[in-house]
Amino acid sequence: MPHHGNESEHGDESRDDSQKPVIHDNRKVDPKTGQARHPDQERAAAGEPDSGDALSQAEDILNSVDVPAAESVAQGAGAGEAEELKNDLRRLQAEYVNYRKRVERDRAVAGEMAVIGVLNALLPVLDDVDAARQHGDLADGPFAAIAAKLENALKTYGLVRIDETGVEFDPTIHEALIQQPGPDVETDTVSQVLRSGYKSGDRVLRAAQVIVSVPA
Repeated sequence: MPHHGNESEHGDESRDDSQKPVIHDNRKVDPKTGQARHPDQERAAAGEPDSGDALSQAEDILNSVDVPAAESVAQGAGAGEAEELKNDLRRLQAEYVNYRKRVERDRAVAGEMAVIGVLNALLPVLDDVDAARQHGDLADGPFAAIAAKLENALKTYGLVRIDETGVEFDPTIHEALIQQPGPDVETDTVSQVLRSGYKSGDRVLRAAQVIVSVPA
C-alpha cells in the first residue's frame, strides 16, 4: 500500500519560493547600527531612482524621447503622422522650458522679497545707530564694533545708504522737508540730510529726508 506521507513532505519542500511571504522591515531605527534610517538613502543604496526635482525629471524625459523618423513609420502611421508627432513633442518641450523659466524667475523674486523684508525691518535699528553715532556714543568701544559689523553685513545683501549732500535733488530717492534759497546753486541741491535713506539694488526702501537749497 503506497505511503503518501513522504510525497506530501516532498511536495511542500518543492513548493516555489515565490509563494513564501515577504517580510519588509519598516523599522525607523537600524537594529544593527542604532542609527535612524533615511528612506532616500535606502532607495539610493537599493538602486532605486530618487524622486528629485520633478522639473528636472520631466526635462530628462523630454530630452530622452527618441522620435521615430518618418521613413520608419511610413508603413504604419504614415509620414504625416510622424511629423505631427515631432511637432507635438517640440511644442511640449518649448512649453516646458517656458514654464521652468517662470518657476525659476518666481523663486528669484521670492528670495529677493524675503531679503528686502529683513532689510526693512532693520532700518529702525540703523536709525538708532546713526543717532548714537551723532551723539558720540559710538566713538569707540565694543558697541561701535558691533554697529560696524552690522552695517558691513547688511552691505553684503545690497543695502546702500542714501546720505550724500551737495548732489542734485532727486524726488525718487529724496524727500524734501525744507526748502531754502541758496545763493550759490543753479538747481535744487541737497544741502543737509535729516534722515538717511536706503536702497537695495534699484529698489528704494526709504527715501532720504533732506533740506533742499533752491536757486535764489
